[in-house]
Amino acid sequence: MAYTEIDDPSAYFQTAIWSGTGSALSVTFDGNSDMQPDMVWVKNRTVDSNHRLSDSVRGTSSHLVPDDTAGQDNSSTALTAFNSDGFSVGSEQSYSKSGSNHVGWGWKAGTSFTNDASSTSVGSIDSAGSVNTDAGFSIISYTGTGSSGTIAHGLGAVPGWMIIKCRSENGHSWKVYHKSIGATKTLALQNNSTPDDDNNYHDDTEPTSSVFTIGSNGDVNDDGETFIAYLFAEKKGYSKFGKYSAVGNVDGNFIYLGFKPSFFLAKRITDGTESWVLFDNKRGNPFNGVSGILRPNLSEEETSQDPPSMDFLSNGVKFRNIDGTFSNTAGKEFIYMAFAEQPFVTSTGVPATAR
Repeated sequence: MAYTEIDDPSAYFQTAIWSGTGSALSVTFDGNSDMQPDMVWVKNRTVDSNHRLSDSVRGTSSHLVPDDTAGQDNSSTALTAFNSDGFSVGSEQSYSKSGSNHVGWGWKAGTSFTNDASSTSVGSIDSAGSVNTDAGFSIISYTGTGSSGTIAHGLGAVPGWMIIKCRSENGHSWKVYHKSIGATKTLALQNNSTPDDDNNYHDDTEPTSSVFTIGSNGDVNDDGETFIAYLFAEKKGYSKFGKYSAVGNVDGNFIYLGFKPSFFLAKRITDGTESWVLFDNKRGNPFNGVSGILRPNLSEEETSQDPPSMDFLSNGVKFRNIDGTFSNTAGKEFIYMAFAEQPFVTSTGVPATAR
C-alpha cells in the first residue's frame, strides 16, 4: 500500500523563522529540498502587526492582509524577491522589525498558465496564474463579471480548500471554501464568524477537477474588479483538509493525517466566538507539545498555552488542552488544513518519527 504521493514535502511547502534587523534581509529555508516559493505568508510574532501575503502572480511588491478587508497594497520595503531557496524582505515592521521574531510559510506553484475560456471551453471566465499539479496548489487571477460563472484552476483534481480575495478594491471579505462545509457556505478569513450560508458565493455548486464556480456576490465576483484565488487539492502523505468534533479533555482528539505535520490551521465552526488558530513545527518548543499560537484573523503577537495545545506526531496531531488560549471545547466542531514535514512512511518504506 502506498502511504504517500510525495516523499519530500519540503519541495512544495516550508516554514522559516528569523529575527528582524530593521533592514532588508534574505530568509533561507532549511528543508531537504531547495524551494522557490510562489506564495509567502509572513507574520511578526513579537508585536501587534498585520499578517502579509504575497504571491508570484501578483508580484513581489504587492501584498494582501489576511486579517483585514483591504485591497492589495504595494510596497518596495515588504517582500522583495522569491529566491531559489527562500525569499527576501525589506525593512517594514511586518517583515524585519529590529528585535522582533518573524515567521513565514511558503508554498510552491511554479507553472504559469492562462485560460481563454471562450477558446478552451473550460470555464466561462478567463483566468491566469501558476499551478503545481503534483502538490495540488494553484494561484489564480481573474476579473469579476458580476454574474455567475466558472473558472479553470488547472489542478486536474478537485480542490478541498479555496481562499478568494478581491485585490483591487477595499472592503471585500476573504472568502474560504472548505470541503467539509461544502459549497453552500463560506468562512471569512479575517474574522471569527460562523460559516455564512449564501448561495451567491458559489451557487451551491461544488468545485470539479477542472473548474470552480463563483456566484454574483461582490466578495468573489464584483463586476470589473480583480481577484486572486488560492486553491488546494488534497495529496496523500502531504496535505489534509478535514473536520473533527472536540472531545474536550486533556486526552483529546487524535487526528490521523498520514504524515508528520509541519503546519496546522484550524477554525471552530459551531459558533463564532473562536478565532482561527495556526500552529507550525518551527515556533516554540522543538519537542512536543506545540504551543506557539497565531491567529490569522488578528494582528496580535504570538501567544502560547500551558499545558501546550497539541502534540505533532509521526502520523497526525493529538490535542492536549481543554480550554484557554485555544479552546478545544467538547462538542464543538472544527475544520482544519494541514501540511506535512514528512510522510508517515515514504514510498521506499522510511518511517517518520515524532518530535
